[in-house]
Amino acid sequence: MNDPFAEKRLQMVEQQLRARGIRDEAVLRAMGKVPRELFMEEDLRGSSYADGPLPIGRGQTISQPYIVAYMTERLELGGGESVLEIGTGSGYQAAVLAEIAARVCTVEVIPELAAGARALLEGRLGYRNIFFKTGRGQEGWPEFAPFDRILLTAAPVEFPEGLFAQLADGGIAIAPVGRGDQRLVCYRKRAGTIRSDDLIGVIFVPLV
Repeated sequence: MNDPFAEKRLQMVEQQLRARGIRDEAVLRAMGKVPRELFMEEDLRGSSYADGPLPIGRGQTISQPYIVAYMTERLELGGGESVLEIGTGSGYQAAVLAEIAARVCTVEVIPELAAGARALLEGRLGYRNIFFKTGRGQEGWPEFAPFDRILLTAAPVEFPEGLFAQLADGGIAIAPVGRGDQRLVCYRKRAGTIRSDDLIGVIFVPLV
């Protein structure tokens, strides 16, 4: 079947991702496969592969492709991990994660977004390794813990301490942190101790 967005997807991978230093081939393959255009309203689909974030309703956005790829690469996924995502939003980041990780558990506080993402990911796209929960992200998903990786797609003022308890030893968490001046931060858990490293400046919607 002809895919009218296939060329735009390839251009995104080559010009926005590989050209800016994304090197993980699994991440590049995932970004080249997931149909980003399906994760937004029909009138915005022509801009699906633009180099920037786009609105998805309810005051939320779908992140810039480069940021999705950058955060995914920083998780250092090998393919067998269990990942907790806080902030399902459109479901696009969850789809990219599910192309690489063994299991993705995604939590969204806005019921309409959670329902829409689930209908698309499970129904139309047929993912069977994504699990959905509607609720506050700060609470995580204790029933599925511990997680090898945790990814936040909305920014808390400080990383929720309770989520560190759900991160497996040896695990990695990535989150935008702060208000106004936000930084993407990488947390690593080793022998029960958390070490953090600042990565890049970002702009995300607040975690609520």
